Amino acid sequence: MVVTDHITERLDVLIANSPIASVISDPRQRDNPIVACNRAFIELTGYAEHEIIGRNCKFLAGPATEPWLTQAIRNGVERHAPVLVEILNYKRDGTPFRNAVLVAPMFDEEGELEFFLGSQVELEASAPMTHENRRIAAALAVKTLSRRQREVLAEMALGHLNKQIAFRLGLSEQTVKMHRALLMDRLGAATTADAIRIAVEAGL
Repeated sequence: MVVTDHITERLDVLIANSPIASVISDPRQRDNPIVACNRAFIELTGYAEHEIIGRNCKFLAGPATEPWLTQAIRNGVERHAPVLVEILNYKRDGTPFRNAVLVAPMFDEEGELEFFLGSQVELEASAPMTHENRRIAAALAVKTLSRRQREVLAEMALGHLNKQIAFRLGLSEQTVKMHRALLMDRLGAATTADAIRIAVEAGL
């Protein structure tokens, strides 16, 4: 896990152990710079720590990156809403790759926007249905959850913390924690970031 000094343990828990390339950005700073990234992101993009931290994720864009998809991401950020797009990005050595990019808001205990989670999955050019297969797999996985677990997962995908989820669903915080642990185990999600990605891929 690569982080700047002021990033809390919460961010470490969010993405450090995720096998999915992930970053955290800080919308409270100018141009929403990346403030944390995991090893998977470094390995996917080929960029070193000092080339990632402090930059906006748009540095992965290149000559053929679709501007309408870049705008779709920007719109999601402006609306503080999760967004998932397949976009052409570029690695450090200039290699283009099809990237299934998720950007989702994360709120603090007062309900104020705190961070954005960004995660990236490279889609193999030889397997054009990879994204569709992931979407189907995510939907099937979510269907194995109980109704209450799906509700908790949907709230997680909106960036809400346990306390906020408890209030919104009329549950105790302890009950939310129980459902959260169960759903993450059932989904095989190593981190909250992984669970959020599954939720968005499934269309929650």
